[in-house]
Amino acid sequence: MLERLLPGYNCGECGYRSCKDFAEHISSADDISRCPFISQERFRDRAEEIRRIIEKGVSRERIVGVMDGLEAEFSLGPLSGERSCIEDIHPLEQCTLKAGDLIRYRPLGCPITHFAEVLEFDHGVARVRIVGPLHGDRSEYRDLGICMVLAFEGRVVRGRVPEVGRTVRFLPDHCMMQKVHSGVVVHSEGSRVRIESIDLKVW
Repeated sequence: MLERLLPGYNCGECGYRSCKDFAEHISSADDISRCPFISQERFRDRAEEIRRIIEKGVSRERIVGVMDGLEAEFSLGPLSGERSCIEDIHPLEQCTLKAGDLIRYRPLGCPITHFAEVLEFDHGVARVRIVGPLHGDRSEYRDLGICMVLAFEGRVVRGRVPEVGRTVRFLPDHCMMQKVHSGVVVHSEGSRVRIESIDLKVW
């Protein structure tokens, strides 16, 4: 709704790659001042309409975990061209992997088995994309057992983009349990963020 009211120049001056990304993160009237064009006279009516929508709360959406009922600050979706957030995992058992390997594992603290494709493997840490759950023949997947999830990387698709250094509550879009996770933001660029020190025990 807000996207169609923005200038549509996709200039990136607001800190987001496109007006669409910016629209997804507008949560207060102050936010729209980040657009260098919306204050121009020719967009005055649009700016007023955006303020009216915000005041009615249309753009505010509570992000709540289904399993735990906890509220998250934002929802983390896949990067462009991906089907899930990227995860960095550390198998508890020593192993060697290579790009393209298909694996199954259970994150420490999660009861759900994950299926993933290895993107790269370095010093015992695998960078993976989730490709399951899968049913039927699973023999082609290498079973790694329990793994520690070290990091998530993705794009903020709902809520506000967090600042670097903050401990945050977030909801990975691909999480089958829709459980709120927590971690520390170590990188933020536009809507893209990297979160480390992942913990499923959110207080």
